[in-house]
Amino acid sequence: QVQLVESGGGPVQPGGSLRLSCGGSGFALLDGYSVGWFRQAPGKEREGVACINTRTGSLRFVDAVMGRFTISRDNAKNMVALQMKRLEFEDTGVYSCAAVKYGEFGCPLVSNEYDFWGQGTQVTVSS
Repeated sequence: QVQLVESGGGPVQPGGSLRLSCGGSGFALLDGYSVGWFRQAPGKEREGVACINTRTGSLRFVDAVMGRFTISRDNAKNMVALQMKRLEFEDTGVYSCAAVKYGEFGCPLVSNEYDFWGQGTQVTVSS
């Protein structure tokens, strides 16, 4: 059974950092999948935050997190990490990872492009 599991969420103060991890179960997450991170704040639509194409190495970030978030792969752990720095109140939300076998060079930041989803992890930026 194909599963994605996120971890690493929690409360954090503005300006702080968090590292989220997305692990694959039942399949080789880093074997050519594009992995995206999405977030959904209360009352708002889900938005793509960052993605990585593990086949080509291509990365993408939404403008709001450019320069603050990085996405990387951990080959040894079969995981994709989202490192978040200088967190802002607006970064609060449920963060979910998703995966798809993507034929293009890049990776999509549109949720309906993805086939597999994790259950999400809450990130709360609060003072």
